[in-house]
Amino acid sequence: MPVIEITEGGDADLGLIRAIAAGQAVGIGADLLQMVRQRCAQARQALRSGRPVYGVNTGMGALSGVRLTEQQQLSHQRNLLLARAAGGAPWLEPAETRAVITVRLLTFLSGDAAVSGELCQRLADFLNDGIVPAVPRGGFGSAGEIMPLAHAFGPLAGIGRVLGPDGALRPAGQALRDRGLSEFSLGPKEGIALIQGVPGATGLCVLRLGEAAALSSLMEAAAALSIATVGASRDPYLAACGRGDDILAGVLGRLRAAIGDDPSPRSLQAPVSFRVAGPVLTQLLRAAAQLEAAVHRALAGVTDSPAYLDGEFTGTAGFHGIDLAAHCDQLTAAFCHAAEVAAARVHRLMDPSVTGLPAQLARDPGPQAGLTPVHKRAAGEVHAMRLLATSTPVGLIETSAGQEDVQSFAWEATEKLAAALRRAHAVTACELLAGYRAAALSDREAPPGCRELLKWLAGIIAPIEGDRPFGEDIERVIEAGSVSWLPAAV
Repeated sequence: MPVIEITEGGDADLGLIRAIAAGQAVGIGADLLQMVRQRCAQARQALRSGRPVYGVNTGMGALSGVRLTEQQQLSHQRNLLLARAAGGAPWLEPAETRAVITVRLLTFLSGDAAVSGELCQRLADFLNDGIVPAVPRGGFGSAGEIMPLAHAFGPLAGIGRVLGPDGALRPAGQALRDRGLSEFSLGPKEGIALIQGVPGATGLCVLRLGEAAALSSLMEAAAALSIATVGASRDPYLAACGRGDDILAGVLGRLRAAIGDDPSPRSLQAPVSFRVAGPVLTQLLRAAAQLEAAVHRALAGVTDSPAYLDGEFTGTAGFHGIDLAAHCDQLTAAFCHAAEVAAARVHRLMDPSVTGLPAQLARDPGPQAGLTPVHKRAAGEVHAMRLLATSTPVGLIETSAGQEDVQSFAWEATEKLAAALRRAHAVTACELLAGYRAAALSDREAPPGCRELLKWLAGIIAPIEGDRPFGEDIERVIEAGSVSWLPAAV
């Protein structure tokens, strides 16, 4: 397998992070490692002045006023990874954990954290040797990400547990020995550096953005099929309707390419859920672009505290992660709304007055239920999504004797986004199933722009001759859409 060589720290192409998360090997450029070693040497020289540096020669949180003796400092950096590992199952997936480690490696390589080149190399070794720390998915009431990061990086020092290839938990020390690695001896500031910043929320956002892009494309295709199937007026998708908004203009252009012209629409105006497809899908792309910008700011910015800046240690607020939390929430809300609109279209597809097709898309309405239960599945998914659309950072909980009196819960915001994506995907599968069934029942010829989509669906969904357990069809569509996205022509 080819090795991805990192030659610059900080900001990076998100595709690089996704590739390493997926299992690609990683190397660090020699010049970059040398720069990191020089910054580390400078920082350690600065520490010899004896000035208090948070978490290095002092306690943490409410105990930051406690000065540590030289003897205490020797064990302090390792101790920081012990009690803070207070989380539990369920654990992140291996790709998610690898994304977290990759982001922390990239931000270490900026030099701000003042860690050693050896620590950076050991992180690369973890990635290349397939060591996957057991990192909790949630349950963190701390400012920043100190609790999950203690789980993520404790195994470097033989602390905590890792996930084996079968998902079983193993002691970290044993996993190190099996790979011929010793427990890493943390130098000055390296323990606190491992639990600082926002690498968790950043790495998870990188993965969620990839999933969001694929799902947005699938939702766009599903909406186009529904529009074409009901013979909706093409007016809302005209190029003139995208004036002043390049993203909207692009969405409308793709919808027009898919649905084609229809000189004889069934009605002057289709239901609103069809007419607003363009703006709703546009908001998905706009919100995703804004979250991506926040991710790049997190990669390029100062997120360590303390950070070694301009020759001295400086306390910062970069660990707060409000930028990521707020934009995660915005994208979550956009998917919740898009799923609601898609579910409304599914309901309209059951209505003969909208489609001109048999009621509930049943071949024999009455004796057969048709696809009404498919709409009810979509309705249930949408109802579950409403709780996800609340603001994550609102609702403060004081901890650490009031020293940590606010949180952004950015990590939790990424989990809500992941849940919204899963449920929106299910709703989209319902719309695709209903649209496919409607197209099969319709006398209207499918427009050329929808034929590739229908061909793709025909390879997943068997011909529908009557009622059957449609949940199995929905799950097949979800699975197919998760591993092999639609052709570019769609």
